[in-house]
Amino acid sequence: MSISLAIRQAYSEVDTFLEMVSPEEREKIPQKLRDIFREEKDNSYKKIINADIPIIEQNLKEETLSIIALLNLQYWCEAESEKERLRNIYNENERKYQDEIREKYNPDNLFKSKTSNIETEQIDNVSMIEYKESIFVKITNKIKKLFYRAK
Repeated sequence: MSISLAIRQAYSEVDTFLEMVSPEEREKIPQKLRDIFREEKDNSYKKIINADIPIIEQNLKEETLSIIALLNLQYWCEAESEKERLRNIYNENERKYQDEIREKYNPDNLFKSKTSNIETEQIDNVSMIEYKESIFVKITNKIKKLFYRAK
């Protein structure tokens, strides 16, 4: 299974972040997981993280923030009430995200907007067309009239 470049870069940012946390906090994360971050990271991607600036203002990748949030929930957060609060926040964020996607890509709305545009175009393009008989139809109609009069 290949890992995308964005995930490898996120692993690089997470590895850099883990180097900055205290050894006690780092030890709470299983060594095997830390090894995965270290082995699978993009070695050519270097992200400087400043400890004086809040993490949200560091311009980290969304994947990095997600991994750090998961690490916080699984390993660093010890109070069960705090874990429940975080789960509620994550669930609410996911619900909002899913609602946004559902609204954006709802097939009913996609077809409604296209249908209204098509109807408008059709109304604008409708005009009276004068029907003219072709020469062949005129000749056959003349012949028919002669036969009907002859009777």
